[in-house]
Amino acid sequence: MLFYIARRLAWTVAVILVVLFVTFLVFFKLPNGKPALRFCGKSPTDQCIALTTQRLHLDKPFYIEFGYFAKNFFLGDENGWPGLGYSYGNYVSVRTEVIQRAPRTLWLIAGASTIWLVFGVSIGVLSAVKRRTLVDRLAMGFALFGISAPVFWLGLMSLYVVWVKHLWIPGIGHITGGSGYVPLSAGIGHWVSHLILPWTVLALLYMAIYARLTRNNLLETLGEDYIRTARAKGLPERTVILKHGLRASLTPIVTIFGLDIALLVGGAIITESVFNIQGLGWLAFNGAITQDLPTVLGVVVCTATAVAMMNLVVDIVYAFLDPRVRFA
Repeated sequence: MLFYIARRLAWTVAVILVVLFVTFLVFFKLPNGKPALRFCGKSPTDQCIALTTQRLHLDKPFYIEFGYFAKNFFLGDENGWPGLGYSYGNYVSVRTEVIQRAPRTLWLIAGASTIWLVFGVSIGVLSAVKRRTLVDRLAMGFALFGISAPVFWLGLMSLYVVWVKHLWIPGIGHITGGSGYVPLSAGIGHWVSHLILPWTVLALLYMAIYARLTRNNLLETLGEDYIRTARAKGLPERTVILKHGLRASLTPIVTIFGLDIALLVGGAIITESVFNIQGLGWLAFNGAITQDLPTVLGVVVCTATAVAMMNLVVDIVYAFLDPRVRFA
């Protein structure tokens, strides 16, 4: 098992380096002209171009440029120049922006993913056990609604119904004009009150997908020979379903769960915009609108790195769920 984890970790490091290399090509080598021009804002001066060229080592050979780019991305350079440069809008280090906004997105994803995983899998199991009953039809009807309803519409409707009509969840930043996020240090109750609506709205779509996938996988698994053998041995139906059937059905769930979380690191743009959370998704969207190249570069690299790391976690979980995986 340790050898398998070490091998997957080595592959993950290689993938991250490939991602950095491709990003380096796209942002530094493929466009025409001097790369330093794109890192000096909309009104570059000769002094800024010369200083950026020196700090980013753009006057060095190709392989040295990439080496400094990879080093600066993780560590910064000896002169204090951050690896991703400074935002055009406020001239704040992109690394600082990413570090400040990442907890907002990560807490949003953590809460929403917990809701959609627990309730999605539970609804899927209940629907499979109660197949072709009223419970099954209601569960699949809910799943169809969750998949069909646009996220931005759900967000706006939830704000209208909960905040405008009932006023029992305070501090919605989109309505009040302030930030839609407060840190955990402000108190658990205050923190949850700001995130419960975004969690629910973001989780509803994925909950529906997980419910349908769990139902289909579990129904297929319950028809296998080893399930009939377990029942013939006299095991309780609950043990047959949860221990033997559900465990075998979780493999595709683990796959999409890891990929969904990784993609949401840079992709929860709609939810963050509707609720004014201003996390990484909002940062990427704002950077694209204002053509802030360093900001877009930072979010792209961080998102790609998150995808590679989540694939590593998924591979390790696979090995625990199915011991045959580690020998592949």
